[in-house]
Amino acid sequence: MVKRLKWIDRDFGFDFPVGMFPMILARLRGAPARLDEIAHNLLPDTVAEDIDGGWSVKETVGHLISVESLHAGRLDDYDAGAEELRPADMSNTETYKARYNERDIDDLLKSFRSVREDFVRRIENLDEAGASRSAHHPRLNKQMRVVDMAYFAAEHDDQHISILLNLRD
Repeated sequence: MVKRLKWIDRDFGFDFPVGMFPMILARLRGAPARLDEIAHNLLPDTVAEDIDGGWSVKETVGHLISVESLHAGRLDDYDAGAEELRPADMSNTETYKARYNERDIDDLLKSFRSVREDFVRRIENLDEAGASRSAHHPRLNKQMRVVDMAYFAAEHDDQHISILLNLRD
């Protein structure tokens, strides 16, 4: 099996055309359904167990919920014409403090679906100029268009979903 590259070690090239935006939106819209399928195919008592010393299924879904506030904030940055996007909390403080393992998995999945629908709703009707707005991403140290930020969010989803998919093997 190929070893998964850590999120922090990934490099992103944002050189694709803005016309990729509809396909990226499809990935973003599909993430809640993919998480539902994974979670509902696991034994209920396993969704709060740590995965290889990392987060549990509940904590992973909770992390994706927490990160949606960053996505929304970055959309606010674009709307405000900011030159630099707000940074992510790479220590994931919000995820660790939220105690997601104490919540019901179905409630977490519904919450993720809701915040993701809000995010998609904000960007789904952008025209080419709107999807091309750009600001500097602080950690990556490169310009990031709205379409790139959407791609980045979809890749982040897949980073975590790929870990959960391995639980079914």
